[in-house]
Amino acid sequence: MPSPAHLAPDAAAFYVAQSAFTDPGALAPLYADLPDDGPAQLARVARDLMIHRLEGGQFGYAIPQDRLHNDAETRYLDDILRIIIGRNDAPLTRRREVGDRFVGVCRDFALLHCSFLRHAGVPARLRSGFADYFGSDGFHADHVVTEYWDDQRGWLLADPQLADPVVIDTWKVDFDPMDVPRDRFTVAGGAWRAIRAGKADPKTFGLHPPEEGPMFGEWFVAGNVRLDLAALNKVETLLWDIWGTEADTEAGGDGREMTEAVCELYDRASLVVCDEVPFDAARKLFGENTGLRTPKTVLSLAPFNGPSEVTLR
Repeated sequence: MPSPAHLAPDAAAFYVAQSAFTDPGALAPLYADLPDDGPAQLARVARDLMIHRLEGGQFGYAIPQDRLHNDAETRYLDDILRIIIGRNDAPLTRRREVGDRFVGVCRDFALLHCSFLRHAGVPARLRSGFADYFGSDGFHADHVVTEYWDDQRGWLLADPQLADPVVIDTWKVDFDPMDVPRDRFTVAGGAWRAIRAGKADPKTFGLHPPEEGPMFGEWFVAGNVRLDLAALNKVETLLWDIWGTEADTEAGGDGREMTEAVCELYDRASLVVCDEVPFDAARKLFGENTGLRTPKTVLSLAPFNGPSEVTLR
């Protein structure tokens, strides 16, 4: 058996407490019947309450346009739960038919799983990065997973979106979704450093490969570094919420020009948003750097509904 791992008490207390985004609030009583036998069961519960908005074909379901456009604009877990129980008020442990599920993206699976884990007393956090297991050979797709604390092995990556045999079979996944190998999911800082060192092609990191559109490259990875730092500080925004250096660039151009000053900032941030996160450094960098810290109002570049300014809770 591996030697017991150690998590500093301040980090443990921080990551076991709900954030403004993962707090079920008045709907906490819905958690009363959640299983208490580990991250895998909690991941399956989360998976059975949601469908990714690109999974309609996999599940044989024509997702209604209003759900396709609007569900994933839901930032906060209590509002996600209201949508779920509004469609079917059965206990959360009861698997929903796909027509009764919340229609989200990877961030939403991870947010719900993280909320369940924190409720169960397990330190947990979201991680933004890039997965190589979604079909495109050699491409690392923009993705969000859960990272949770295991008392024997330390921080482990979990992908609750994979917690269904249909999804496992679709993507031919050959690893335990509750223990995603770190060479299959590259955290944002690792991707940034590999690109800057000339060890990785920036065109192989993004929302989709270059032939499918412009959402890839160094500027995209930088945005994930910013999101990952925020999530490590329990600010688990929507993936298209932007602020700081990215918002400044967006206002002045196409949002993809990386100046040397901006690159140097992300060089520093990438040393924090890594596999072995230095907790105090992550808190300090986020708290002191206005180019990275999430402000009260963000610019949301909603994929379907268009840009808008949003004031966070």
